[in-house]
Amino acid sequence: MGLGSLSLATSGFKFNVGVSYKPKIGLQLYTVRKALEEDFEVTMRRVADVGFLGIEYYPLSEKITTERAARTFKELGLEVFGMHTPMPDTEVRDGIAKLADAFNCNRIIYPGWPQGDKYKTQEATKRTAASYDAASEYMRLHGLHFGLHNHWWDFEETDGIVPFYYLLEHLSKDVFFEIDTYWVKTGGKDPVKVVGDFGKRAPFLHIKDGPAVQGDMMYKQVPVGDGSLDFASIVKAGGENTRWLVIEFDEYEKDIFEGIAKSYTYLTKNGLGEGKI
Repeated sequence: MGLGSLSLATSGFKFNVGVSYKPKIGLQLYTVRKALEEDFEVTMRRVADVGFLGIEYYPLSEKITTERAARTFKELGLEVFGMHTPMPDTEVRDGIAKLADAFNCNRIIYPGWPQGDKYKTQEATKRTAASYDAASEYMRLHGLHFGLHNHWWDFEETDGIVPFYYLLEHLSKDVFFEIDTYWVKTGGKDPVKVVGDFGKRAPFLHIKDGPAVQGDMMYKQVPVGDGSLDFASIVKAGGENTRWLVIEFDEYEKDIFEGIAKSYTYLTKNGLGEGKI
């Protein structure tokens, strides 16, 4: 039996929400980074066989050329719906724009790692917001959309500001958000409320599961449906604002392909998202 057709008994099947609109299901390639290093084409074939409609790019090894990656994605019918890249400042932004063109992708996402001092004070947060607006303006002029991905600290109050809520209020409306629902909960906020609050500004949701508590346990991640998050309520809160549900594991102790297949099957069998299978 293929990984994309695991039985309900192994997929955490619990319910079917019965909604007419279903976001597409994609995979953040960081999830399978180790396998990509070993055999890029075989790994991508295994990803496609699960049933994903698209992938979210992250910077690959230099030995995997842009041409090779683009050809493989196209042959497998995998849309590159988003790209995680370094902060598109003046030194790298032209290269990012060229990469986006090669992948026929129009959404550039700064993952926000590491934490650094960008939100340490209110003045630092204002300067950071200005840099995001500048990056967005450059990308807009090149037909691209600039977005931000969160970690737990982005939803923790710092110097009287909850960074991502400040950015939601103060950034240009051209900037979109990719809400990592697991890190939202790890940061002490309710992901259902956050997804609802960000509304149309959050077309992508990162979907991963686990204990969602800070410390070593936060990397004890498990397949979607086996942890602490309420994905039925999260998806409902996003509604038609959500274009992609993006499965991701930062770490996983078992076979990663089994983990992503179980996560995918949970979303499809419970009527939360759309895939090929």
